[in-house]
Amino acid sequence: MRLLLDTHAMYWYVDGSSQLSETARSLIQDLDSEVLISPASYWEIAIKVSIGKLTLNRPYEDFLGLVVNDYGFRILPIEPAHTVFLSRMPFVPGHKDPFDRLLAAQAIVEQIPIVSVDLALDAYGVTRFW
Repeated sequence: MRLLLDTHAMYWYVDGSSQLSETARSLIQDLDSEVLISPASYWEIAIKVSIGKLTLNRPYEDFLGLVVNDYGFRILPIEPAHTVFLSRMPFVPGHKDPFDRLLAAQAIVEQIPIVSVDLALDAYGVTRFW
């Protein structure tokens, strides 16, 4: 099964955080899963690190190396079709996070579930696992 990780799911998995649900951890570790990450997620983390909102327990480039090389998560490129869909997505009241909106658009266009704790994503019509 193909899965798109929300930014926090990717971060919590790499960090070994107990905040990641057992369901999410099992899906990510399932050998039949193709785990995808969006450039939006590593961009979001880079921004948060650069403004001091997030502190990693290793250099950012080492974190990225773990994500791509050690864990083998594949990058789901941001395609024009994703942004076309995004341009037509309604705004969910109280939820304007541009990173989440792009992840939702990618999940919908690619017809893949997203692994996320964020209940607000349900309003976009994504299939969400947690």
